[in-house]
Amino acid sequence: MSTRWNVLLITADQWRADCLSAVGHPMMRTPNIDKLAGEGVLFRNHFTQCSPCGPSRTSLLTGMYAMNHRSLRNGTPLDARFTNIALEMRKLGYDPALIGYTDTSLDPRERPRADPALATYAGTMPGFIQQVPGSEGDDAWIADLREKGYKVGGTRDQACAPVPNYPDAGRRGPTYAPPCYPSKDSETAFNVDHAIRFVTHRPAPWFLHLSILQPHPPFIVSEPYNKMYDPAEVPAFRALPTQEAEAAVHPYAAFMRKYFRDREGLDPKIHTEDELARRQLRATYYGMMSEVDDNIGRLVAALKRIGKYDNTLIVFTTDHGEMLWDHWVLGKEFFYDQAFHIPLIVRIPGAAWDSTRGRRIEEFTGSIDLMPTILDLLGGEPPLQCDGCSLAPFLMGKNPGNWRREIFWELDFRDSASDLPERELGVALDDCTIAVVRDARYKYVQFAGGLPPVFFDLTDDPGELKNRAGDPAYTGRAFEMAQKMLAWRLSKAERTLTGIRLTKDGPVECPRARRFPQVI
Repeated sequence: MSTRWNVLLITADQWRADCLSAVGHPMMRTPNIDKLAGEGVLFRNHFTQCSPCGPSRTSLLTGMYAMNHRSLRNGTPLDARFTNIALEMRKLGYDPALIGYTDTSLDPRERPRADPALATYAGTMPGFIQQVPGSEGDDAWIADLREKGYKVGGTRDQACAPVPNYPDAGRRGPTYAPPCYPSKDSETAFNVDHAIRFVTHRPAPWFLHLSILQPHPPFIVSEPYNKMYDPAEVPAFRALPTQEAEAAVHPYAAFMRKYFRDREGLDPKIHTEDELARRQLRATYYGMMSEVDDNIGRLVAALKRIGKYDNTLIVFTTDHGEMLWDHWVLGKEFFYDQAFHIPLIVRIPGAAWDSTRGRRIEEFTGSIDLMPTILDLLGGEPPLQCDGCSLAPFLMGKNPGNWRREIFWELDFRDSASDLPERELGVALDDCTIAVVRDARYKYVQFAGGLPPVFFDLTDDPGELKNRAGDPAYTGRAFEMAQKMLAWRLSKAERTLTGIRLTKDGPVECPRARRFPQVI
């Protein structure tokens, strides 16, 4: 297929898949995203392929597993030889724009050592043109606050400091009090304001990647969103009765139980484990999501007002999830589903797609599928590096008979600047890695360095509370899942040149159809 739609790729940050009213969350209110789901296709079993922010966005924007792109941590450089969605969109005549960030750590071999781009992991992925300089971090938004007269510090944490002596904050918990600015001046509103200007004035066709930080920490939100959800009514935490019991599940669980605040950059004074404070943090997180939802509603309304909605492909997703005090932890560097199960909604314009609007897809899909999907819908050809596959058949109302039955993801927990994980877990630097295979019932977690595996029966134990890896009744199933993981690793290794053979007649490349059967 070939078309010249506008493309709006919206990513939030740290958004759990279950936190949409469209999927039945008992208290979330996300009417604007729900409406997108009703006018598009909602993928119910969508997962990111790695974590944290930089690696997960690399997988999303390159279509590659972490085992192939190898940008494993925030700050780990992305090899410059890889292409990405922005560079591929340029081949189709688009000038890809960015508002926000891609968290790309640029290849230092391509730049002089003194290049300021090498002093941050929050670089702009090659091919994108930043529309709001400084929105890769907090500089642009903080400058805007100061121009409006707010007395704020120079970092996001300082700008997001809660209002002192806020009524009822002592009872509700430290994430209840709002910041000094109203919601119209929040970072989300700031970036969406710029997005509205962009779509209003940029000639079609355009491609805009709008990268919104919230609901990523710091966990704080302006009025009225800080009061929108009652902490007494938030869903119960999925966890074993005690932190000690959670730590006993696996040595890695014990390690992260001990150090997750430091590794996530969380303030221990704010992120207390008091029951009411934990509930309030959930309520605040939901409020942050509702603020994002309202701003997405503003952007969609602007597209409709200027007559561009009916010619714009809209994708909404996120980079990874958030534990949200399930298993007694916060963050995303865990092997549990809450850290990797994320939302995906694709809304295609035009009457030709009306028959599929509101469709719910239960098959396993991943972040690696986004790049080939967008390119396919616009008439492009996904590059050989892509590990994902186009979701266009689902968007057309079809069900590919040979689609994947498992989903895979990875987590690298090394720290190049510190040997803490190695010392605590007794492993080498390159053994600080986890790979997961999950199907509709079973989940197998493989560790390197001699650490034992983890195995869950998700039918009997949807909360992932019982590690069955040592249970003789599950030995056969665990072995079967380990074999699937081994087959995945063997078949999905980086493939750029592997389909080419040099002969006396020169290079011979196998047909593309042999490289991309509709099975991932």
